[in-house]
Amino acid sequence: MKEISCKLLVIGAGPGGYVCAIRAGQLGIDTVIVEAGKLGGTCLNVGCIPSKALIHAAEEFEKVSHMAGGKSPLGISITAPALDLARTIAWKDGIASRLNSGVSGLLKKAKVKIVQGWATFRDGKTVEVETETGVQVIRAEMIVIATGSAPIELPFLPFGGPVISSTEALALNEVPKKLAVVGGGYIGLELGMAFAKMGAKVTVVEALPRVLAQYDAELTRPVVKRLAELGIEVMTGAKAKGLSTQGQAGKGDALLVETSDGKSTKVAADRILVTVGRKPVTEGWGLDQIDLDRTGKFIRIDDQCRTSMRGIFAIGDVTGEPMLAHRAMAQGEMVAEIVAGHKRSWDKRAIPAVCFTDPELLTAGLSPEEAKSQGEIKIGMFPFAANGRAMTKLGEDGFVRVVARADNHLVLGIQAVGQGVSELSAAFGLALEMGARLEDIAGTIHAHPTQGEGFQEAALKALGHALHI
Repeated sequence: MKEISCKLLVIGAGPGGYVCAIRAGQLGIDTVIVEAGKLGGTCLNVGCIPSKALIHAAEEFEKVSHMAGGKSPLGISITAPALDLARTIAWKDGIASRLNSGVSGLLKKAKVKIVQGWATFRDGKTVEVETETGVQVIRAEMIVIATGSAPIELPFLPFGGPVISSTEALALNEVPKKLAVVGGGYIGLELGMAFAKMGAKVTVVEALPRVLAQYDAELTRPVVKRLAELGIEVMTGAKAKGLSTQGQAGKGDALLVETSDGKSTKVAADRILVTVGRKPVTEGWGLDQIDLDRTGKFIRIDDQCRTSMRGIFAIGDVTGEPMLAHRAMAQGEMVAEIVAGHKRSWDKRAIPAVCFTDPELLTAGLSPEEAKSQGEIKIGMFPFAANGRAMTKLGEDGFVRVVARADNHLVLGIQAVGQGVSELSAAFGLALEMGARLEDIAGTIHAHPTQGEGFQEAALKALGHALHI
């Protein structure tokens, strides 16, 4: 097979890789992108987009189920709904397919060559790709590693049979009657709540003293309340120990658990979803041929995403936390511009993070505890119970919280928990990136009636003159 030479080779077509390639193509850089799976990577195919589709379907099903029970305060009643999960999954797959095609079209529009196959380094300038038609050799002046991450497998609960990762959970054709979730982080709770809304009996097993431990307890309280409302059993301080083939009722499989008081018990489950984190994909592509420095299990990079080898960059999950698609995208865009000769470096003030539980969690910048370590602070919090729009949406649980320096009112961090607060992430990120002060947010007219008014009111509260509480 004829060898390909290019200026820039991108390995991995996830959010970081394809954005890097598109931007490079826009800048006139001769670019090749290699992908072994589908374009869009984990995010588009088995992560962000598919999970949000399933979560939305579950929310809709739960709403109409509530109405069928005659308990809706809206005065709407219907007959009992039914869920065809196979059809739901097909709809979800259709969205991913449309986005796959969109990424392909954008790459072609930017004149990026797409090579389908698994890439392996020969050296720092040459890669072999196993394609359907044989080995394709690609030589490049510069290479971007964007190989992403994969679910972590527990040695005593290997994936297979009833034990599934988030990838398999998003492709089930039937709702499990009993679902055990190992890991009470954001992935476990997002999917666990979705399946509970679709009718599964869900048990969450978390080794730490509380779920969503990366967030402060005040922020997660509405989520914990909602878990109870959905009938989800949460076992904290409990350790999954393995799989039993004898369930509590003598049928099916069960998860062996050591409870917080050291006792052994079994959690009956048709499926056991393991969500204990993700690991960088650093094996199988010839890392030993290019001796890159590591930071723990991740590839070490500098503020321009350069690795320890000249001409090789790394972006996205393979470079460490936070493993978020929008961080990878921003890194990809930056690296493309550096390759084009632009003066760029990573100087972002905040990377907003969203947890799509019910209600949703949103954080940007510093938490109150992190901010306190830098000096005296002011905190303003506004509850959605006093927000008209939240009332009309039956979403009064939650709040917006603003953290600012006490001396000059510079906003250091913003958090929210509530129905649909993910859509406030743009406002939060912009405020932090622009270096807003409390007076800037308080002095900005926010449309009424919206949940965004809670952001303005939280700033006013921190200034000591909230208007609606």
